[in-house]
Amino acid sequence: MNKLSIKKIAKITGGKLHFSHDEWIEHLLVDSRKVVVAEGTLFFSLSGLHHDGHHFIYDLYQKGIRNFVVQQIPGTLSNDPDTNFLVVNNPLLALQQIASFIRKEYKQPLISITGSNGKTVVKEWLSQSLSIDKKVVRSPKSYNSQVGVPLSVWLLDKSYDIGIIEAGISKPGEMRQLAEIIAPDIGIFTNIGEAHQENFETLDEKIREKLILFSNTPVLIYCKDHESIHYEIENNPIFKKKEIIRWSETSNTDLSIIKKKSDIGETEIEGVYKNRPIKIRIPFTDKASIENAIHVWCLLLYLGYDDEVIAKVSASLETVGMRLELKKGINNCTIINDTYNSDLGSLSIALDVLLSQKQHKKNTLILSDILQSGREDNDLYSEVAKLVHQKRISKIIGIGEAIFHHAHLFSVEKEFFQSTEQFLSSPARDKFSNESILLKGARKFTFEKILQKLELQIHQTQLEINLNALVQNLNFFRSKVNPSTKIMVVVKAFSYGAGSFEIANILQFQGVDYLAVAFTDEGVALRRGGVTLPIMVMNPEVNNFETIIQYDLEPEIYNFTTLGDLSVTIRRSGLNEFPCHIKLDTGMNRLGFTADELTDLKVALTAHPEIHVQSIFSHLAASYDKTHDEFTKYQIDAFQQMSESLQSVFDYPVIRHILNSSGIERFPNAQFDMVRLGIGLYGFSADNQSRLAYVCTMGSRISQVKLVRAGDSIGYGRNTRAGKNMKIAVVPVGYADGLSRKLGNGVGSFMVNKMSVPIIGDICMDMCMVDVTGLNVAEGDEVEIFGEMNQVAVLAKKIDTIPYEILSGISQRVKRVYYQEG
Repeated sequence: MNKLSIKKIAKITGGKLHFSHDEWIEHLLVDSRKVVVAEGTLFFSLSGLHHDGHHFIYDLYQKGIRNFVVQQIPGTLSNDPDTNFLVVNNPLLALQQIASFIRKEYKQPLISITGSNGKTVVKEWLSQSLSIDKKVVRSPKSYNSQVGVPLSVWLLDKSYDIGIIEAGISKPGEMRQLAEIIAPDIGIFTNIGEAHQENFETLDEKIREKLILFSNTPVLIYCKDHESIHYEIENNPIFKKKEIIRWSETSNTDLSIIKKKSDIGETEIEGVYKNRPIKIRIPFTDKASIENAIHVWCLLLYLGYDDEVIAKVSASLETVGMRLELKKGINNCTIINDTYNSDLGSLSIALDVLLSQKQHKKNTLILSDILQSGREDNDLYSEVAKLVHQKRISKIIGIGEAIFHHAHLFSVEKEFFQSTEQFLSSPARDKFSNESILLKGARKFTFEKILQKLELQIHQTQLEINLNALVQNLNFFRSKVNPSTKIMVVVKAFSYGAGSFEIANILQFQGVDYLAVAFTDEGVALRRGGVTLPIMVMNPEVNNFETIIQYDLEPEIYNFTTLGDLSVTIRRSGLNEFPCHIKLDTGMNRLGFTADELTDLKVALTAHPEIHVQSIFSHLAASYDKTHDEFTKYQIDAFQQMSESLQSVFDYPVIRHILNSSGIERFPNAQFDMVRLGIGLYGFSADNQSRLAYVCTMGSRISQVKLVRAGDSIGYGRNTRAGKNMKIAVVPVGYADGLSRKLGNGVGSFMVNKMSVPIIGDICMDMCMVDVTGLNVAEGDEVEIFGEMNQVAVLAKKIDTIPYEILSGISQRVKRVYYQEG
């Protein structure tokens, strides 16, 4: 992690520092809503058309922020003795100057990607591919703007072997600044299209602007088949002395594609590189994915990766969750959701995805006006009509004033509406059946309303996982840990109910050092999901040791039987050594070697050099409870002595760790070499609950509202009777979803319309009832089962359990929805 003193930042930016105290800056903040940790954070008061960051300074001050980059100091804080204000002419320029400084300090290779489409996918696939043997840092999400690029560059530090930054522009003059910041060693130009064309007179002008990124880049990769890009590179003297790597499907180039063959869900691509035939297989069939994969292929070939390695990583490329989402629709329809933007280039890509859905004969496009294309409407929609015809679309539904007035250009089956509301109130919305539907709309047209009507609602109960909050909590615990201390994150039990490789992939991206799972099959699932981090298996079974070795997992060894069995399996596998983790029992009296067994353990480890000990660890029994602090200190001391004694056997360094989430907060002097973060990641704290964010929200919707007369019983067993006339709501969640039956009969409660409503009657397998007497509720209203308003910890306390049990008990039939706020 990069770190600069506020004095150094003042020197870099040339700003005037109104100085209170020197402080090391570790976090750069541009959005006042996204405070992760106050200490070491520097806020940039950026101004735009619709906001001014100076307006949020006092709110941030209340949250503990004490370092600000401003154009003027707010009067309310001008004499504050604890605050640093760095006054500059332009806070955005200051942010970019800091990024330029960081880039100059980063000596490892840096790849940069630009183009109209595919930048983020190529970046993510490069990261997936290069992570097999390198530590990779890359731009978060689509951080490719004048603000996003500096924030991405801030992540570069010498601990990473390679960096990947994407760059995007919307108008002339922007790329020169990004080029100075990024200064890439290798460049990739994906393609060119109509996105942001409104600010450029011609497509060629936009190509030339994008190429500025690579003015000083030694190596450039692109597809020769994009004729306009090829022409500009060929005729620009700047690129004459560079190493240019081209690929093509139509001509002889560095990588010549000679054959593509798509089958069910995958494509085999054959090519020739340096006069030798090569091929890869990717798990995609659409044109855009094939192009993106070939860009990645080119780079891997340039870097000298073996053909077998490239083939392996290409076959395991994963879908990059961006805009296109595949959902089940009503009446046996399939919905492709792209309700965020609409431009000609991305429309073509989305139509290819639509055509790849072979289960339906009919393809329908629901398209909004295309905004900010920079083209005359007649010309634009003539091109759209041509594209619709070329892609063999069965029907188009156009929504918006502009497309409505150009309906005559379309020759396929068609319906046009002037607004989303007009469409939703028409009979057309109910006529879909057995077809693939592409929703392609600019944000202002709120196509999510259409999605809600067309998406099949199977089970309304779902668990939402806020990935921003999870990262915020990770960074909070990181702030408690010494820079040299590693972090292992425990993701056992389906990541406490939050999901397996979805959570693990985020943690991998965030650069944690280790993962821990309970059982071998959990580790296998992570490996199959593309997770490459070291994974410790805490409850390995002897009959799974071969699988553990096959999937490069690392077992916990807690007794002599497992040690011996693992030793036999390692030797039988033909390996000289294999990593494992030694568990010590320091007083919890669960798994682990005791102090009395240490002498024999040393002898055994000395006799079995094939057992390579990665770490020695123990488990705290009650680190969260102040009443047991003396016992916790006893455990830590015992671990110190036992691990030191055991370390004497090894002639190599061994990691030691004992602290769990609450231990990280409460016993900072016992960090040793690594800490284990578990339930704290999901927003549960021993001492700092207010500083953590809620990650998981379980919700549903009311299925039915009904009146119950006084004296009538409610639910199975007739354990609850109405003492008066009452109104109840039925919620489709029950014990098969993981809702404990102990919460029934008035013990637990949900939130409806921000009001607490008690659960009444016995909880059924698939549903339960709540008392909504006196409330204005209706069928379809949202219900918070637990979340920020109805906290898991409170529910757990009501039934004398812990949050772990509630979270890990959520059935996998409950849909998990992962989201990141913009």
